[in-house]
Amino acid sequence: MSGSRRRKTRTVSVGRVKIGSGHPVVVQSMTSSDTRNSYKTLKQIKELHDCGCELVRVAVPDEEAALALKAVAASSPLPVIADIHFDYRLALMAIRNGAAGIRINPGNIGGISGVKKIIDLAKDYGVCIRIGVNAGSLEKDLRGLREKSLAEAMAASALRHLEVFEGAGFHNLKVSLKASDVLETVRAYQLLAGRTTCPFHLGVTEAGTLVSGTVKSALGIGILLYQGIGDTIRVSLTAPPREEIPVAYEILRGLGLRNRGVEIISCPTCGRCQIDLLPLVRRVERAVRRIKSPLKVAVMGCVVNGPGEAREADVGIAGGKGAGLLFARGKLLRKVPEADLITALMGEIERRVGEDKNNN
Repeated sequence: MSGSRRRKTRTVSVGRVKIGSGHPVVVQSMTSSDTRNSYKTLKQIKELHDCGCELVRVAVPDEEAALALKAVAASSPLPVIADIHFDYRLALMAIRNGAAGIRINPGNIGGISGVKKIIDLAKDYGVCIRIGVNAGSLEKDLRGLREKSLAEAMAASALRHLEVFEGAGFHNLKVSLKASDVLETVRAYQLLAGRTTCPFHLGVTEAGTLVSGTVKSALGIGILLYQGIGDTIRVSLTAPPREEIPVAYEILRGLGLRNRGVEIISCPTCGRCQIDLLPLVRRVERAVRRIKSPLKVAVMGCVVNGPGEAREADVGIAGGKGAGLLFARGKLLRKVPEADLITALMGEIERRVGEDKNNN
């Protein structure tokens, strides 16, 4: 996508991470651990960091979690965003205990007086706030509008709170408008896009399991990003949080917005496939997950398209009967027995990654 097509926004900061149209789209996730257990929460955050996550949100449901946040924020390799519902005082505690960002839900955070206290303290600490509108918890007075148009009701909720924050001189803000319905989510962001310069956090909430959640997220997030809308993203999956990160980067890679890690090209298999391709691809996928350097790897199973795809990749194999041809950057290196394909392929990948690091 051309950079000129991206919706123009102001820049905001969540800790050291800059967000807005002048910066790359940021990948975010949320821990599934009990924040009150700081050890398990930090373990999950570090795992997310190793996968390429750039911002992390943690649930703060009570005072015990807000207190534990101090240890989490102090040791986290990522800026930590506190997820707050129902009680504005938890947001105040989270800010004092090191949160780089706060997510509040307009539908359940309570009266404006509490919100203004959050604003005042966030100003003092330089904390970013996300106005996180959710279709499942809209304000009661918007329910009539919701019945006519969910997207319009969500946009109205966001605008109402934007007026409060910006009226108080607070601009270190993001907005999200999330629903489980892909088209309503897309429409809500489109409605709001021309009415504020605030950066947007994108996501399809309650998207579902690894398969359905990936499809719905790719559609909703992908449509908006293609239209130039969106500055941070989270792929919400009913799965371990680490599974969200590669999906997010594949969406960004497919749109030409980010190029991080290994892109695997593999065939769907057919009756011409003469090697056991599926376990081979799965092993490669697991092995390359922590590689950050951009690299295209082809794992192909037959002699029809396999050699061509393998030649086009940085590293690739094209399967034949009980063996495969190993390619690197357009050149055929050698024929490898099927039993040795993983070792040969990973060795070549590691060599190419090492060369790239030395050249940089």
